[in-house]
Amino acid sequence: MDSTRVVALSQDMPFSQTLMDRLYAAIEPDTIIPFDPKDRGSRSAALRDAEIAIIAGDTLEDDVLEAPKLRWVHCDHAGLNRSARPEVFAKGLIVTGAAGRSAPALAEHAMMFCLVLSSGFTLFQDAQRRHEWFRGPELDQLGALYGKTMGIVGLGHTGCELAKRAKAFGMTVLGYRRRRAERPPGVDVVFCADEGQGIYELLEKSDCVVLAITLSDATHHLINAEAFARMKPSAFIINLARGEVIDRDALIAALETKQIAGAGLDVTDPEPLPVGDQLWDTPGVLITPHFSAPVADRRDRSVDIIIENLARYKAGQDLINGLTPEDIWTPDNRG
Repeated sequence: MDSTRVVALSQDMPFSQTLMDRLYAAIEPDTIIPFDPKDRGSRSAALRDAEIAIIAGDTLEDDVLEAPKLRWVHCDHAGLNRSARPEVFAKGLIVTGAAGRSAPALAEHAMMFCLVLSSGFTLFQDAQRRHEWFRGPELDQLGALYGKTMGIVGLGHTGCELAKRAKAFGMTVLGYRRRRAERPPGVDVVFCADEGQGIYELLEKSDCVVLAITLSDATHHLINAEAFARMKPSAFIINLARGEVIDRDALIAALETKQIAGAGLDVTDPEPLPVGDQLWDTPGVLITPHFSAPVADRRDRSVDIIIENLARYKAGQDLINGLTPEDIWTPDNRG
């Protein structure tokens, strides 16, 4: 590997001058070519000689894949399913992202859904609007999170942050991940795909099921009618992943027939959710618009990830947050 490289750097990175100075210092002594992502000529000129490209979005255009010398692309975006194209792996391109920068906030968002659903908060909110001191029979079905079981599907950055918070609430925590690894803090039992274990035992035992897994061909409609049939009638499902991880028709049916007690959705299928979509009025659903309150140092954390990977790349080490063939997502091939 050459001692100096060409780094194509998109000019729409959402960083302060102080953070950009940090980034430039980490790239040096390599050559930096800033480019306007909206100007095809500027993009082409920068990508022609680049070994590394740092971009703001989550989609790799064809000109990126066709860049002759490009070896690594970093996308300043957490979810990279739009970039997980078969052509990326055929080319042997390294693609990394910003997963983990908002993990604490996402974990809080999941806990918010769990607390609201388990406490029946919407019942009290509706009663307050009616100016009513509500103590109806519906309250007999509620219960604190303490002593209950949370099942986390996906033990990446967000899943691990969530496990610590659920444990702090006195919950038993089950986790599901692709490969066996050291058990994360706060997780009591881990189920692993590479050991032939599925998610059904986790679903059967959990009072709150949280999806924090990437969208791929393997996880598309992972939660389907069979999955809902395995869940407790009193259980909730929380989706922080992508809408397509859940079969929406199966979700609506499970909620309408009270096969499960409720759902907290920060992501939907489709997205944005159309005004007249059935999900808006499905009983037991809470919806947020793919938004969680940001952590104060989110952009600092983004730059930290890039700098860490720059050091690893220069040292010939594996990069963090890299896409793998298991992440391939080919929605165009679906009927």
